[in-house]
Amino acid sequence: MIDLRKLRLTFTFFNLTNLKPSLNPRFYNTAKKPIQLNSKPKILSKLTIKEAQAALLEYLHSTRSLQFLDADNMCKNSPFFLQNLVHKTLKNENSINTKRLISRHLRYNPINEFEPFFESLGLKPSEYESLLPRDLIFLNDDPLLMANYHTLCNYGVPRSKMGKIFKQAPQVFKFENGVLVSKIKAYEDLGISASILVNAVAVSPGILVGDVNVEFVKVVEMLKNIVAKGGDGDFDSGWIQWHYLDEVSCNWGLMLELLCLLSDTGFSEKQLAEIIHRSPCIVFEESGGKTLSMIGFLVKFGLSVNQIALLFLEFPQILMVKFFANLRVCLQLLTEIEMEAKEIGKIFQSHTILAGSNTLKTTKSLLGCLNVGKRRLCSILQDNPHEMKNWVLGIRVKPMVGLRDLEEEKSRVGKTEFLLRLGYVENTKEMDSAFKAFRGKGAELQERFDFIVNAGLTRDEVRRMIRVSPQILNQNTDRVKMKIEYLVKKGFSVSDLVNFPSYLSYKSPRVKLRLSMYNWLVDHGAVTPGLALSTIIACTDNLFLQSYVKRHPSGLQVWEELQKEIHSEDS
Repeated sequence: MIDLRKLRLTFTFFNLTNLKPSLNPRFYNTAKKPIQLNSKPKILSKLTIKEAQAALLEYLHSTRSLQFLDADNMCKNSPFFLQNLVHKTLKNENSINTKRLISRHLRYNPINEFEPFFESLGLKPSEYESLLPRDLIFLNDDPLLMANYHTLCNYGVPRSKMGKIFKQAPQVFKFENGVLVSKIKAYEDLGISASILVNAVAVSPGILVGDVNVEFVKVVEMLKNIVAKGGDGDFDSGWIQWHYLDEVSCNWGLMLELLCLLSDTGFSEKQLAEIIHRSPCIVFEESGGKTLSMIGFLVKFGLSVNQIALLFLEFPQILMVKFFANLRVCLQLLTEIEMEAKEIGKIFQSHTILAGSNTLKTTKSLLGCLNVGKRRLCSILQDNPHEMKNWVLGIRVKPMVGLRDLEEEKSRVGKTEFLLRLGYVENTKEMDSAFKAFRGKGAELQERFDFIVNAGLTRDEVRRMIRVSPQILNQNTDRVKMKIEYLVKKGFSVSDLVNFPSYLSYKSPRVKLRLSMYNWLVDHGAVTPGLALSTIIACTDNLFLQSYVKRHPSGLQVWEELQKEIHSEDS
């Protein structure tokens, strides 16, 4: 009899063991992922590159009959073409005989020789793609190209520089036989040496197109003359800084214009030679175009061409394009803080080198770092433009002290100096008390002090008065003058102030009322003459009325009339 339980277990085990891993999540997760081939081309080993170069050299020189130097240059300086050739031949497989495989491939699959040729001249595939002939693949089928190419090579033009000639002056390689040689000879007949012409052709191929470039010849002649009369060393050995002209097309007309402008400013050949030697970027960077732009920029701010030219004698060690950019950043800052055009002109006229030597922070950043407003920043720059040195990009800027803080600090220092002159000792309680008692700046306190002295007292007497009653200096000179004049008018002496300096602290109506009433009482025999000033002024109104005013029957009436009169005068 069949055991159904065992049969069911056997059937289950059989099904599980025959399941595909892809249908069972558990088996799929534990299975190893299939290895994927790398889609990027492999990096070629040095041995592979060497063998590929040898195979290509043998093909170009032996099979295609190219000159050995041409073939060798193409093999060693066309890495993109060589890599594609290897990968196309080996098809991502390692081989122990790369040279044999590539040679066999080239035997049955001729290459477009213009591709490694243009690449070996310094052009990238994306640059020479448009230069490839549509109906040719062999270099020898274009004899004019190869003839002109060999002419330039034999003259000394580096092969790596000829790609630029193909891009900027492709017609050079289409000249008929002898044309290129005649053009080179024409320049030599005008005094242009081979070393100068080779460099000039490399950076400015256009001089070989059309007639002789007169501007180029004149530039060389002017530079030769400058070096001959004021320079040091051979002109051909480094006086023209070609690397400044290599990035952009050279414009000999701009350079000639700049040299003529500098000559017209009155510079001697020695000074011009010094400028070119110390700062070649002035003449050669962007063919002098950037310098001419900067001159035009500064002329707008009131500088003359002669003043600008003198700046070149102390030009900093910085590229002209950077110097000019710094000037524009400085102008942007001054404009954004709303400085007047006249004041901007003054800064550029007197501090041109400073403004061009440093790259300043942006206006927003500077205002935030300094914690000041636009008006304050204008004031700071007008007072001391050298502050810009502290605002250079990359330097940490500390917040500036506010105007109120500056004024308070200035007032505190002035008041301290004044008190020290009076004889107070710094950092004492007496000094602290006097400091709190005095109100006003140091200069104002000194002015009031001098005024009291000039009224007829000695400096020592006024010093003693202030020690007794410091508050007398808290009034302006007009009030002090009025009180002293009224005192003298009523028959007292200025010297009476020494014994009672507090007189100057009392309000004018009180002083006028007491002195006027006292004089009336004296005139009417109600009071004895010669009372002390302190007795008249310092006592209370009730005491003054009881002790003096009421001694006369009409005293109270006169008192009230004087009060009304003085009140009406002061109002």
